[in-house]
Amino acid sequence: MAQMNRKEQREAVFQLLFESDFKRDESPEEILAAWYEESGASQTEYIGSTFLGVHENMDQIDELIERHSNGWKVTRLARISRAVVRLCTYEMKYTDVPRAVAINEAIELSKKYDDQKARSFINGVLGSIKNELEANAE
Repeated sequence: MAQMNRKEQREAVFQLLFESDFKRDESPEEILAAWYEESGASQTEYIGSTFLGVHENMDQIDELIERHSNGWKVTRLARISRAVVRLCTYEMKYTDVPRAVAINEAIELSKKYDDQKARSFINGVLGSIKNELEANAE
């Protein structure tokens, strides 16, 4: 299989996060290993570290999301929206991906996979998280 670009890798992580929401009895490591085996994709640092990183920091990520989602619990979000927002929040908080790029990529994933109505909600939540992270960085 050809080498995946970053956009394709991000989409793979999104799909893994979505899938892991259904496979709560499997560890993230098991889900990741099975995905690599089934997809035939070559292992990349980004996919593995990002997927596992989201899982390792899930409590902090979900707390941040809930603080900015107007009283919505993360568990009430649609699974697709939840995967998109968790991935973007992780990228903004724990990686060197520029926050505006992370949000733009999240909106692109939302356009491709989520309900049209979810976009403005996702954009609002992520914009609010971005503002908090930037304020705390100063």
